[in-house]
Amino acid sequence: MTGLLVVDDEEGVRRSLRKALSGEDYALFFAENGREALNVVRSESASIDIVVCDLKMPGIDGLETLVEIARTDPEITRIILTGYATMDNAVISLNAGIDGFLTKPFDNRELRQKVRELHLRKKLRQFVSEQVLREMQNNGGSLAPRSREATVLFIDIRRFSQISESLSPEGLSNLLGHYFTPIDNVICEFNGTVDKHIGDGIMGVFGAPISYGDDAGRAVNAALAIVRDIPVINRQLAESGISISIGIGIGIGTGEVMAGIFGSNRKKEYTVFGSAVNFASRLEGLAGENEILVCCNTKRRIEGEFATARMELPGSREGEKAVEIYRITNGFHRMDQNSIDN
Repeated sequence: MTGLLVVDDEEGVRRSLRKALSGEDYALFFAENGREALNVVRSESASIDIVVCDLKMPGIDGLETLVEIARTDPEITRIILTGYATMDNAVISLNAGIDGFLTKPFDNRELRQKVRELHLRKKLRQFVSEQVLREMQNNGGSLAPRSREATVLFIDIRRFSQISESLSPEGLSNLLGHYFTPIDNVICEFNGTVDKHIGDGIMGVFGAPISYGDDAGRAVNAALAIVRDIPVINRQLAESGISISIGIGIGIGTGEVMAGIFGSNRKKEYTVFGSAVNFASRLEGLAGENEILVCCNTKRRIEGEFATARMELPGSREGEKAVEIYRITNGFHRMDQNSIDN
């Protein structure tokens, strides 16, 4: 059964919401204010799936309450309920990562439908990115493969084989949970799409299915933000009892890709294929710890925005020309040239 917490300082509103939602398959919880709501979420963390919270409340307001709830459990669907239905409130809520926005007075049937829709959308984002979902809705459920330019980002934990051998299965699962969630969130924050997890690797795409015209710059900004977050992730690992610090390597490639829904009648997924994908993966493998390497196409598109240092990737076959690659130098150490030559 889905657990739903209603937070509102007015008893009449709580009573109305109980009536509106009682016919649904929800285990209902109620709180009169933000502080009480946080206590309920912490004590019933395994039971709460959805929170519907009033915006204007004494003490901790609804937005602050929902932001704090996300820190406790980011999987909870968070919905603002307010009688102050202004565009400013909607924008503020969306910027805070709130999943939905409901207004008072409400029609019971419409409220039930909207809550179901918002919760389903939250769950679908774990399987299909928001951008892909939106484009499928706009295109009648179809995203046929087509050629387009995109920037692809690969991230991998350095020395992961050694780390995984030193941890129990439960410890490894805990580590990956602390690693995937914040990095995926950063990719989405910069309007990228999390394409897939491959072991400890993460593939993100910028420019497909939606291009914003500055896809390479957003990918590099995301990479910089991710590297800055690594010390935070390591602190959280230590606090959870894992005495291992991780480092990452990042490779970024830009170019023409085939983007769309691929697969069989058993399994389909939205993804991208092309030389930019392959080269980004190769650069990630060459990157030093907490280092970002980009291809020359990416470098041209971020010219003047980021500091870079030119390097050469030797040809893999005899007679093949060296390839220009670049290191993002905004505060990162210089990579040992031997790591490229080897």
